[in-house]
Amino acid sequence: MQIYLVGGAVRDTLLGLTVTEKDWVVLGETPESMVKQGFRPVGKDFPVFLHPQNHDEYALARTERKTAPGYKGFTVHASPDVTLEQDLIRRDLTINAIAQTPQGQLIDPYGGQRDLKLRIFRHISPAFAEDPVRILRVARFAARYRHLGFTLAEETRALMQTMVAAGEVDHLVPERVWAELFKALKEPSPSAFFYTLKGCTALAKIFPEIDSLFGVPQPEKYHPEIDTGLHSMLCLEQAALLSDSPEVRFAALVHDLGKSATPKENWPHHYDHENLGLPILENLCARLRVPNHFKVLGLQVMRYHTHSHKAFELRASTITDMLGQLGAFKANHTLEQFSLACIADAHGRTGLEQSPYPQAQLLAQAAKAAAAVDTASIVNSGLQGAKIGDAIRCLRIKAVAEVINTFKPL
Repeated sequence: MQIYLVGGAVRDTLLGLTVTEKDWVVLGETPESMVKQGFRPVGKDFPVFLHPQNHDEYALARTERKTAPGYKGFTVHASPDVTLEQDLIRRDLTINAIAQTPQGQLIDPYGGQRDLKLRIFRHISPAFAEDPVRILRVARFAARYRHLGFTLAEETRALMQTMVAAGEVDHLVPERVWAELFKALKEPSPSAFFYTLKGCTALAKIFPEIDSLFGVPQPEKYHPEIDTGLHSMLCLEQAALLSDSPEVRFAALVHDLGKSATPKENWPHHYDHENLGLPILENLCARLRVPNHFKVLGLQVMRYHTHSHKAFELRASTITDMLGQLGAFKANHTLEQFSLACIADAHGRTGLEQSPYPQAQLLAQAAKAAAAVDTASIVNSGLQGAKIGDAIRCLRIKAVAEVINTFKPL
């Protein structure tokens, strides 16, 4: 059996990064011969097998032929006569088309090592244009490797733009778009994902809600960067610095979607953008089938981020009601995630990246005090129906007011 280590394991080893999984390509074998040697078939669209001991993936060398639009419109040919070079050229980028023998010898027919040194994402062949998922993958690679200095080759950006114009991205299914976005949100530079898509005009097609924020002005007094799209990217970058949570990063990304829906005659002001954005986010989450816990936090941050920023100006009753809407009195609340996204919003403004945000401490202390009030005495007091909730609310408002009056930032 001729086997070669391929793909990300080779690329990341050459970059000095940690390798978490290994993929192998196999030459000169058939599905039947692989099964006889103990490999377990797992591939649905092409022959992939799991090693009987270490469970690494072994795929038979194959070629692909485009037969229909979209990323599933391929006919796969896998047989013992497919060469390593033929298998590698069907891959997306040169840096992903380097193979390595078990003895450590590198086979690099398409210049992957050169582009690793140059820190360039470059497509291997015109066949790149046959699979729209590659646009998302390149954007995700930008999110992963931007901090290492990687940039996109101009010819590859132009090809991606041609693919968008040809309607290839229209065939992307929601599950795959969300899967790539979810991965990008966990990368070191998630904003690079969106900048890359915008650079090839794919953002307007795939994430029109994000794209529509670019060019929308904000008051320079509060937003020195002015542009709402740029602000959203800065918020995402700050969220990535503050938290590893993809939910927090998603909430920071989408919190200002309503600013694209405010009346232009009021610009650069965006009155009630917090509520105007709610149906926009609902539609985005429905279209991409975003998991509910992402949507819930995103809606909470969208609706209440301005409340959070103005926490020291609000009445105790307003803070109490907001905390109740956030579920902050429950055991498994997400107030910390909410506050992190709000901090990212406050820091996602040019020149204000290090500004203090004592509002988060105030809200945390207020939530803790309000949740600790003795509700048992109310429940057992003989009150009925809504009066029970009203009485508990009054106790919580009193507790929150005490926190406000005695608050001292750490």
